[in-house]
Amino acid sequence: MIKIIADDKIPFLKGVLEPFADVRYLPGAKTGASDIKEADALITRTRTQCNKSNLADSKVKKIATATIGFDHIDTDFCKANNIDWSNAPGCNSGSVKQYLASVLALMVMQQNVRLSEKTIGIVGVGNVGKKVADLAGAIGMRVLLNDPPRAEKEGTEGFVELDEVIQHSDIITFHVPLQRTGKFATHHLANASMFSQCKKGVGIVNTCRGEVIDNKELLEAIQNGTVANAILDVWENEPDINLQLLDKCMVATPHIAGYSADGKANGTAASVQAISEYFNLPLKDWYPDDIPLPVRPEIHIDAQGLSVQDVWVKAVWHTYPILEDDERLRRSPDTFEVLRGSYPLRREFQAYHVQLSNGTEEMKEMLNKMGFCHVQLI
Repeated sequence: MIKIIADDKIPFLKGVLEPFADVRYLPGAKTGASDIKEADALITRTRTQCNKSNLADSKVKKIATATIGFDHIDTDFCKANNIDWSNAPGCNSGSVKQYLASVLALMVMQQNVRLSEKTIGIVGVGNVGKKVADLAGAIGMRVLLNDPPRAEKEGTEGFVELDEVIQHSDIITFHVPLQRTGKFATHHLANASMFSQCKKGVGIVNTCRGEVIDNKELLEAIQNGTVANAILDVWENEPDINLQLLDKCMVATPHIAGYSADGKANGTAASVQAISEYFNLPLKDWYPDDIPLPVRPEIHIDAQGLSVQDVWVKAVWHTYPILEDDERLRRSPDTFEVLRGSYPLRREFQAYHVQLSNGTEEMKEMLNKMGFCHVQLI
């Protein structure tokens, strides 16, 4: 029977592989070489370092990470040592889209902005960036897309240079992998030089990797008024985050943008399926059937006197009032990892039923485009 070490915070996993494997669950950040040594496979999140020091003397043949990011995996070492690995591309793209939607809803509520008059720059247009672009387009924003690797491979049509994003965007949101070196390096991509060229009062959103933004220089840009709204879900030096920067952020959360129950289920399913493919287990199409329903699955909105923007803001905020996560982190930033590990249930838009009284077809169409699948005019 194959032996698997699995991160004990991966949801919906316990009991699934046990009929076919000896599975041991351990805290991801505390999983080391001695734990891994006799394992045939690992199912991880980003906190387990899959590198030479942990893998050199092991029997590991397969690593499946239930995350989009894989910078915790030394892919060169794995290739040189015939260790197969897989990630879960796009697994939490809907969750990050919901996070951005809640941020935009908050801007409307707090600052009374008309987002249809604003420009959003999306840096990194992979699985997540594309969904954020679809969201922004659905609510009428002007969208600028920057993705040099894709532009080089596919052609420049539809993409703009980073300089154009910087100069013309009211909000810039980052959805890139962390690349420390090379032609498409993203480490400290957002820095003092970038901020100095932004429109004054720009909003900066980071939900990808903390090191993509120089946190010290972002703090300075907030203090000098260049950046008006900083929204950070990821930070340099997690979990020991910059408390001064935390204090200055419009929204601050503990690396949970992709933590919807739907996103977690997608990541777990991708890992189970990858393990099953590699070891020829009968779970190649497995998907969790026990994702809990939202606490309040029905959304009732009286649209009398409301604009289309007012309606989608109400619907989004019902599904995810992001300030609850913000308040938890501000109250106890030293519990960053605990807040991640015990994250409460969050379901995405498709899990809700929206009933619109005094609504219009335009409102229904907007909600459908955003991902609300069950919308009824009553």
